[in-house]
Amino acid sequence: MAFVKGAWRILVAIKDGLVLLFLLLFFGLLYAALSFSPRPVQGVSSGALLLDLDGTIVEQPEEVGTMALLTGSGDRTKEYRLADIVAALEAAKGDAKVKAVVLNLDGFLGGGQVALSRVGRALDEVRAAKKPVLAYATLYSDDSYQLAAHASEAWVDPLGGVAIMGRGGSNLYYKGLIDKLGVNTHVYRVGTYKSFVEPFIRADQSPAAKEANQALADALWQDWQQDVAKARPKAKLAAYVQDPVAAARSTGGDMAKAALAAGLVDKLGDESAFGDHVAKIAGNPADDRAGGFAAIELNGYMRAHRPADNGQIGVLTVAGDIVDGEAGPGTAAGDTISSLLLKALAEKDLEALVVRVDSPGGSVMAAEKIRSAIMQAKSEGLPVVVSMGNVAASGGYWVSTPASVIFAEPDTITGSIGVFGILPSFEGTLAKMGITTDGVRTTPLSGQPDLFGGTTPAFDQVMQMGVEDIYRRFVGVVAQSRRKSPQAIDAIAQGRVWDGGTARQIGLVDRFGGLEDAIAEAAKLAKIDPAKARPYWIEKEPDQWADWIQALTERESDDAGAPRDMLARQALLQRRWAWQAVADARAMVTGAGVRADCLECRGFGAPRTVGASEQRGVLGMLAALLR
Repeated sequence: MAFVKGAWRILVAIKDGLVLLFLLLFFGLLYAALSFSPRPVQGVSSGALLLDLDGTIVEQPEEVGTMALLTGSGDRTKEYRLADIVAALEAAKGDAKVKAVVLNLDGFLGGGQVALSRVGRALDEVRAAKKPVLAYATLYSDDSYQLAAHASEAWVDPLGGVAIMGRGGSNLYYKGLIDKLGVNTHVYRVGTYKSFVEPFIRADQSPAAKEANQALADALWQDWQQDVAKARPKAKLAAYVQDPVAAARSTGGDMAKAALAAGLVDKLGDESAFGDHVAKIAGNPADDRAGGFAAIELNGYMRAHRPADNGQIGVLTVAGDIVDGEAGPGTAAGDTISSLLLKALAEKDLEALVVRVDSPGGSVMAAEKIRSAIMQAKSEGLPVVVSMGNVAASGGYWVSTPASVIFAEPDTITGSIGVFGILPSFEGTLAKMGITTDGVRTTPLSGQPDLFGGTTPAFDQVMQMGVEDIYRRFVGVVAQSRRKSPQAIDAIAQGRVWDGGTARQIGLVDRFGGLEDAIAEAAKLAKIDPAKARPYWIEKEPDQWADWIQALTERESDDAGAPRDMLARQALLQRRWAWQAVADARAMVTGAGVRADCLECRGFGAPRTVGASEQRGVLGMLAALLR
């Protein structure tokens, strides 16, 4: 009886503790809600629109879960929607309250050349409206400098500089580790250039993959230099990037003075001096703090100037990895995107459809599900136009095939028309530990795929023939879309990745242009005046509770931010690329069986947001990969 009474007391104590914890959490959130009042845009009579880009620019930001926000377990890197930034800059050029646009790029981690070129054009339009654009950073990287080049004044901290690295880098190859562990990698693929599986079967790039990747990197690098040179013709860019040692030596290692001497920046000064300079143009801050200026906060301004979402041109976004099942924004889940489109077709009076693609591909089944939903829109008489962003390759090209017209940019990464599947088996690993397998079967495929005993020749042949069949289907839908023979498409397919300029020459895309051009073309095809065409974004409704929590956590955040010196900043970026590379490898093995995916495409732009489990270190991720 005493035991029962003791257990009951423990249960009551646990219950009381949970109730108290819930009440504390409830009243804490209630207090936060009552005390939280984001400064509205109209609270600033005039000033500088401040683009404090502490994160990356993406086509569609990922949705952060409420629990991850409350517990702080999610990645803290911010994601800014490209369309929102462009809309804000377009509003700013005609807004009398906006005296200038200020770019603080200290925490900027990138965004892909297509996205950055689009923001650059919007900044040029602000300057054309006779409003100054002022940029500041301690250290400019390739991506941040591509934006700063469009500023009327670029400042750099005297202890910083401009670090232009150019396109290119290394990938991880696991062949040596796999051999040591005794893992047998079964690869089924079609495409001479389909290099996604190479890290599992080689210790380096194949000659074909290296040739194609070098051509892609060279084309993107040339376009980057042209964009910067056009925006900032006085910069002695070629000499600076071709011989950085000489540039550094000429100033005794002072990289800030080297950038100034090369005309890459206009002035040297710390953030306080920069703020005082902006204050002379935009006005002093309300609190009159040193180094401050009257600033219009970007998030509030974007919300206030977001275009009405009630148009007749549906805009379907396919952004991120293409995966099976359901997922939130920032991931192209086949079930989610197809359901959103079919729901919009049933409920909205749409007259045309624009598909905005920014994806390196992924699951074949998910890509086909999205393509089928787009074909449904086409069968209902809606003109379909595709607008390609930074990347529309492999599965990203698969979902583009229903379009009557495909728009891309010269820097778009596309193509990669190829298919593969990969499956590890661990009979060699088990044999090293003295473990073997045996059994019976009734057909050549009984018990297959056997991850512990290995696959049979019959299973391997069936899988390879299945992949070849899917490749023929892929080539077939591309041939029908492009009005070419399958043989002609096969000659430019084989998994090879193309830059947008070359893709237009070989017929994989039709025209150069951005999302606005695609919407205008869709309007013409639907016999609507392009000037009156308005988009309707076919997306999941945002979680208002999560948005509120995120705004609260951003307001209360005291994160130190990204490192500012050259060594630490580049090390951070390389760590993030390493995390992404291992996470991609893990997803390839544990995700969809047959994939239309592009490895090369993931190495351009900015590293994606990584989860906490992916930040345990490369060795930990490799161990998880091989579990």
